[in-house]
Amino acid sequence: MLKKYYPFDPLLKHHILIALGLAIWIFLFLTLTEPLDTSEFNGLEKLLYLPFYGLAGALAYLLILPLQSFLYKKSNKVWMLWSELIFFSIMFLFGLLFSRMVYLYIVVPGEPNPYGLYYFFTAIYLPAIITILPILAIGRWAFGRYFEKKLEDQKIEIQGEGTYEGLRLQFNDLICIKSADNYIEVSFLNNDTLKKQLIRNKLSTVEAAIPELIRTHRSHLINPNHFQQFKMISGKLHLLLSSETIVPVSKTYAAKVKENLGNRN
Repeated sequence: MLKKYYPFDPLLKHHILIALGLAIWIFLFLTLTEPLDTSEFNGLEKLLYLPFYGLAGALAYLLILPLQSFLYKKSNKVWMLWSELIFFSIMFLFGLLFSRMVYLYIVVPGEPNPYGLYYFFTAIYLPAIITILPILAIGRWAFGRYFEKKLEDQKIEIQGEGTYEGLRLQFNDLICIKSADNYIEVSFLNNDTLKKQLIRNKLSTVEAAIPELIRTHRSHLINPNHFQQFKMISGKLHLLLSSETIVPVSKTYAAKVKENLGNRN
């Protein structure tokens, strides 16, 4: 169950928006429910003190983002339910620490009888978390679903003839395509690892379907985004692509290839 895949958005700007939304939601929650003796605050005092709780929640969220990025990369850019639970568990602890500090040092500094930690946790923090975290979880899940749908919509498809299986992938993950008899050999990246797949199709068909590719040879198409440099091998022009992939350039296409890739060298 914990190894179940979970929708995830790795974009930092979206998580900054989530942190901002969290800060606003905490402020509104405290203003409307009035825990922590906030009912004794006047309007100005609420505007002065309560935003600090919102900032504490946002800070607790933002401080875990490096760990989130580490977990995401370590799992080959696949986010699992256990990763999400780890994120929320650590945020729960950070949130408790920061909200307690706000209470002691900003809201009731120097008070002789502040709420004890146990009462603060059970009667105030835990009920607030039960109310706030579901909204945060829904927001993270929604951003994850949106990000994945956007990625899926951006994928290109290299179809196989008839009932033969094709391949769907991000254009930037495609490195090159090589003709191999009645098949084409597609070289692509999968979690930064070079993969190759044979598909029953013709190079000319793929070239017509994906005009962004550049033909370098009668048997080769390349994704120009993966071009690294020109290389001369045994007196013949070749291209070095990502993942140390080398493809030949025939005299027929040399001028056009140099024209298209010359400014990328």
